[in-house]
Amino acid sequence: MSQFLPISRADMEERGWYYCDFLLVTGDAYIDHPSFGTAIISRVLEDAGFRVAILSQPDFTDERDFTAMGRPRYAVLINAGNIDSMVAHYTAAKKRRHDDAYTPGGVGGKRPDRAVTVYAMLARRAFPDTPVYIGGLEASLRRFAHYDYWSDQVMPSVLSSSGADALMYGMSERSVVELAHNLKAGLRGQQAVRDIRGMAYFAHSTEDIAFPFVECPSYEQTVASKEDYARSVKIQYDQADHVRGKAVVQAHGKRFLVQNPPSLPLTMQEMDKVYALPFARTYHPSYEALGGVPAIQEVQFSIIHNRGCFGACNFCALAFHQGRYISARSHESVVREAEQIAQHPDFKGYIHDVGGPTANFRFPSCKHQEKHGLCKDKRCLFPKACGNLEADHRDYLTLLRKLRAVPGVKKVFVRSGLRYDYMMADNNDEFFLELVKHHISGQLKVAPEHMSDNALYYMGKPSFSVYEKFRERYARINQKLGKKQYLVPYLMSSHPGATLDDAIAMACYLNRVGYMPQQVQDFYPTPGTLSTAMYYTGIDPRTMKLVYVAKTPEEKAMQRALLQWRRPDKRPIVAAALRKAGREDLVGFGKECLLRPLPGEHWGKPAQGKSQKRKNGKGEHRGRPSGDKKRTSRPPKHGRHPK
Repeated sequence: MSQFLPISRADMEERGWYYCDFLLVTGDAYIDHPSFGTAIISRVLEDAGFRVAILSQPDFTDERDFTAMGRPRYAVLINAGNIDSMVAHYTAAKKRRHDDAYTPGGVGGKRPDRAVTVYAMLARRAFPDTPVYIGGLEASLRRFAHYDYWSDQVMPSVLSSSGADALMYGMSERSVVELAHNLKAGLRGQQAVRDIRGMAYFAHSTEDIAFPFVECPSYEQTVASKEDYARSVKIQYDQADHVRGKAVVQAHGKRFLVQNPPSLPLTMQEMDKVYALPFARTYHPSYEALGGVPAIQEVQFSIIHNRGCFGACNFCALAFHQGRYISARSHESVVREAEQIAQHPDFKGYIHDVGGPTANFRFPSCKHQEKHGLCKDKRCLFPKACGNLEADHRDYLTLLRKLRAVPGVKKVFVRSGLRYDYMMADNNDEFFLELVKHHISGQLKVAPEHMSDNALYYMGKPSFSVYEKFRERYARINQKLGKKQYLVPYLMSSHPGATLDDAIAMACYLNRVGYMPQQVQDFYPTPGTLSTAMYYTGIDPRTMKLVYVAKTPEEKAMQRALLQWRRPDKRPIVAAALRKAGREDLVGFGKECLLRPLPGEHWGKPAQGKSQKRKNGKGEHRGRPSGDKKRTSRPPKHGRHPK
């Protein structure tokens, strides 16, 4: 087993260190596995010749844990962990979670809310003269002025609230090594970061910015105007490309937040080198007595083979964090990792996943991207597959075949984020056949998210007809192979643009096909997504048109309950939703009905056909954005997208 990096003064002394170059502070337990950002950044710095000590989940009530290993020579590096600390602590209904998979024993409460900000302040108190840099997912998605769901307000850049010197966003292997060499060379302040891609910092003027730049509405403007907030998000997304993207400047009072262009993606050779670093591939042994760290269970025997996602769903932050450009490891690198896994004493012969953000992406979606970047106002798979898309699974299939042949490997599963629409764009059944035959454990999980084309349009997902064709193809191949395997769809309720009528349509569809999901994800407005901008502003940043948003707890509960209408505890909510929508026709004893009337219950005359378009007291149709009288602002009918 590889040696873990120091987590205490005693560990440092054992290595003969009397100082470290960087103190890396994280909100997660210390897991030295390449699925964790802390592990990758620390090993990359170590490979570049720097001494790194790990401070994991420090006491956040004072700075004593920060000083225990002494002042780092160059800087304190801070992340909140693999997931946002607020998402780790609260459900979409803002209820406090009681557990934390990234903490020893799964215990909750070992990291603070807004961990990046709290840790940065403590680091500044502990080492007033030492630079502090923040990074990881929480910092990356809060790098601009952003809507904060938990406080229900627009907050300034986390760089402002934390008081850190600069921020690394996205995948930061290149950025952190450049920064480390600049600090070693004696550069400080703005001079240490102004030329580094993937960095954000504050400047007092725009005169010394190293890259061509565009300006977006200021923090003050985004607070005052929802239209300006939506425009700022659109500009930030437009520049999130490593080829054509410019620096983005956003004023915060008298200072200017400067986001340099995104880092260049790692080449295949560079990715191979990162994943060949000497990871221990497990949690630190000091956690064994506490019950271990639950988060390791899903990833210890899984392999990441790619980065980036050109699917770019509006509710997903991947496009804003990792980018849409696909980078991948070589077959040789992935096979070597599988051979290492096969030697692990706890390995039972099953590789749990060979994936990444989207498992079946192995290369950019078209050749245009290498020279020109990804298209500014176009998507590769939305609203339908682009004509230039190169949908080809042969390379991925070859990789899976090689992994199946590794001695000691009994089964190789694919579980992370298969894009079924990309599979449908590939007319060759070869990959589909082998996926069903060799890489599924009784069920395949995919994410249609909804069945209403109106809701799917605002999600940035293709028409539901694509999923239906996929479902039929999946059933046909299972029948051909003599297998009985199931398709498990992930579904989302209350996404911006989705109306109560859309939720009822989804419930009717699920009833018709005889499926009720055990779990439904209510839309969670996390920082950094287009969907969160829609939720806050009621405006689609892509078009600047109004969007209907279900915000009240009552309607959100109705939309969610409708997707689980068979559950007895959901009946009162479903009944209220059907009454509100005028869908009395869905109460009765027929196969299409969602509810059976209870004895003595009076529903009145059943409505005929689709839901009745009743008006509210102001003469506006329900579902139309408040205050808007124009027909064009209403949610589009199923199958019709606004131009």
